[in-house]
Amino acid sequence: MKKNDIYYQAMLARDPRFDGKFFIGVKTTGIYCRPICPAKPKRENVEFFSTHLHAERAGYRPCLRCRPESAPHSPAWIGTSAIVQRAVKVLHSQELMEFNEDKFADLFGVSARHLRRLFVDEIGKTPKQLSFENRLNLARKLIVETNLPFHEIAFAAGFASIRRFNDAFKERFKKAPRDIRRNKIASKEVLKISLPYRPPFDFEGLLKSYTNHRVGDLEWFKDGKMHRVLSMGGKVGVVAISHGAERNVVDVEIDFPDTSMIHAVISRVRNLFDLDSDPLIIANALEADPHVKKLLKRYPGIRLPSGWDAFEIAVSAILGQLVSVERGRALVHDLIEIAGQDSGLQTEGKSIKLFPSPQDILNANLQSLKTTNIRRQTLVDFARAVHDKKISLEPTQDVEEFVKKVMQIRGIGPWTANYMALKVLRHTDTFPATDLILARALELHSAESLSKMSPWRGYVAALFWRVYSEDLKKTKGKRK
Repeated sequence: MKKNDIYYQAMLARDPRFDGKFFIGVKTTGIYCRPICPAKPKRENVEFFSTHLHAERAGYRPCLRCRPESAPHSPAWIGTSAIVQRAVKVLHSQELMEFNEDKFADLFGVSARHLRRLFVDEIGKTPKQLSFENRLNLARKLIVETNLPFHEIAFAAGFASIRRFNDAFKERFKKAPRDIRRNKIASKEVLKISLPYRPPFDFEGLLKSYTNHRVGDLEWFKDGKMHRVLSMGGKVGVVAISHGAERNVVDVEIDFPDTSMIHAVISRVRNLFDLDSDPLIIANALEADPHVKKLLKRYPGIRLPSGWDAFEIAVSAILGQLVSVERGRALVHDLIEIAGQDSGLQTEGKSIKLFPSPQDILNANLQSLKTTNIRRQTLVDFARAVHDKKISLEPTQDVEEFVKKVMQIRGIGPWTANYMALKVLRHTDTFPATDLILARALELHSAESLSKMSPWRGYVAALFWRVYSEDLKKTKGKRK
């Protein structure tokens, strides 16, 4: 069967596993759709595109029903060179709406001119143009799914002028913003949006991981929903995340006073729940080993656990050395109480403190933190290195260099450094082999077969944690 025929059959079946992997241009209407769109045009009336960009370059406009701009991003990303693939990934997950070509190119060690040339050659758009499209995609999502006034949506999407927003929106979607908002949405204090993913999706596994590693009073879990206190731009709010399994989406409720931060919140949630992962590509790599294949059948759609904030994850890793998960969690709670700033929020009558910044840790007296003197000093040294920008927590950096840098800090060894690389940098090929559970798992699985699963060994680690944290008894050992 030809590739386009496979695409057409997937379209007829509305198979969500193909969502975002290709798009359908309908010649008779001039629109393009996702594979899950309810519309079912005839085969002779459609053509297929690997990305939404290619569909738009061919003259098609986005469908109002399935909203192609909301499809999960392809993990293969766009482009052929590694630098373009990495850059597009960062563009899709960037928190800031402002875009500076020179600073963006610096993240990848090239000039803005060179990066522009690569983008135009491979995908037909510059990084700035793609970033601008992402802003308009966010605006359309907010128009369709929320009751926010149009001027607030414009500011949330990074536009300083309502007129500029209206012109850009109409140019992209061929309709004015007021013509897109078809259904009136009831007024609510909490903003509700949905973020699609490509199934299968082990939401329960991620939720369990985050419950076990919850961050002080900043996170709580109830009735299958994760609640998180967030602080951005000097303001504080709460986000709640739940699973809309029947719709293949993660539902997000945002209660935050500044709508300009919505994009940043969405970006955090997408990374937290690894929503752009493609479980089929990962399964193809992991199922090469028959023993791992059996495990994956138990937990299909395994995702890479991370955390809300990079500095939080790194500090939690340092405090989690040589102790149980429960003890590490208690130490994180105590650190927040000692060094954190008051959030202004309360839960069960108790004030909630924010996670301390590097500067907060440097200013705090940590003698009451019930851990070793060496670990307290490691924490201070790490906070100082981050504060002085000697260590970066940006995911664009070289992973091996990052591991070398953090291991130069006394008290940080291979486990901590690789754990940070996996969860802070979200590096899909990192496997912290000295972890207690993973080390036990390697007694049951061949290290040689594991090496063949590159670049998805991080997902193997996630799967082993998911399985063997239940199946294997932890024994006290050394990890640093």
